[in-house]
Amino acid sequence: MIKTVFWKNNTVVMIDQNALPVPERQVVCSDYRQVIDAIKDLTVRGAPAIGVAAALGAALGALSIPFASAGKFQKTFNAICDEIARARPTARNLFWALERMKRYLGEAILSGKQNLAAELAKEAKRICAEDIQINRLMGQHGRKLIADGDNVLTHCNAGALATAGYGTALGVIRAARDEGKKLHVYVDETRPVLQGARLTAWEMKKEKIPATLITDNMAGFLMQQGKIDKIIVGADRIASNGDTANKIGTYSLAVLARAHRIPFYIAAPLSTFDFSIKTGAAIPIEERQADEVTCFRGIPTAPRGMKVYNPAFDMTPARYIAAIVTEKGVITRPYGRGIARLRKGNQ
Repeated sequence: MIKTVFWKNNTVVMIDQNALPVPERQVVCSDYRQVIDAIKDLTVRGAPAIGVAAALGAALGALSIPFASAGKFQKTFNAICDEIARARPTARNLFWALERMKRYLGEAILSGKQNLAAELAKEAKRICAEDIQINRLMGQHGRKLIADGDNVLTHCNAGALATAGYGTALGVIRAARDEGKKLHVYVDETRPVLQGARLTAWEMKKEKIPATLITDNMAGFLMQQGKIDKIIVGADRIASNGDTANKIGTYSLAVLARAHRIPFYIAAPLSTFDFSIKTGAAIPIEERQADEVTCFRGIPTAPRGMKVYNPAFDMTPARYIAAIVTEKGVITRPYGRGIARLRKGNQ
């Protein structure tokens, strides 16, 4: 199994996703600030993986706190979590994980636990292990949406590399394959940093799942030709009404899917849902640096000084989404009711 990010000997180890598909190498973080940098520069990316990395990074930060009273320890730890939270703004899982770590620390102090840093490391490792189990549950629920012989289009990378392991959207595809269904995956390259071409294609090769790489602007033509049966993608944040933020280009696929009457699915854990916001209009959309568009690995692809607009995500309205796969099951419209039930059952 691909292990994307994990705890080892009081360090945080992660696959260097900026290096893939070659070379395959790991980055070892011994300081929580290195984890912040890894989140910012996409060494680790994908909403669930960012959440796991944030929790592990917070635990790493806890190890660096000098001996102090429980109150001072908590104040310092919360400040470390707040620093990690500023790494990226869109993925809900980042904030969910840090909120859970803060909450766990408060409970540990109230219960009289002594070695608080060690306790936080245990909790972070639990978050990592739970993520893999959650992904497998999503796969079990979501595989029912995939028929034998389907051609499935996916965008960006929502596989093991976007999680602690196994994957969300690609987890559904893996589960369908493991059930014995024959399927074929069309992989959108996903501009501007090619998460589809570099990462999803790499995973499909590793898993020996039949796949074809296409450029983003080919997707509509393939739908017109009848070559796409289903579309399934991940998510970075989902509002209470089902509006979903995901990698830039997702909205275009959803509109094209509606025009061609192709089911468009989202796969995401409950940690991706933001129950505090009503619609996708309130989701913060990260804008990244210009050189992701004007260069690729240091090679210029546009004139020097060219003005660039580079939003990392877009928002797909719930009305374009056929179903949302979670670890608690598959929900369909009206999403407001289904998401409210999920929230109630998760409290």
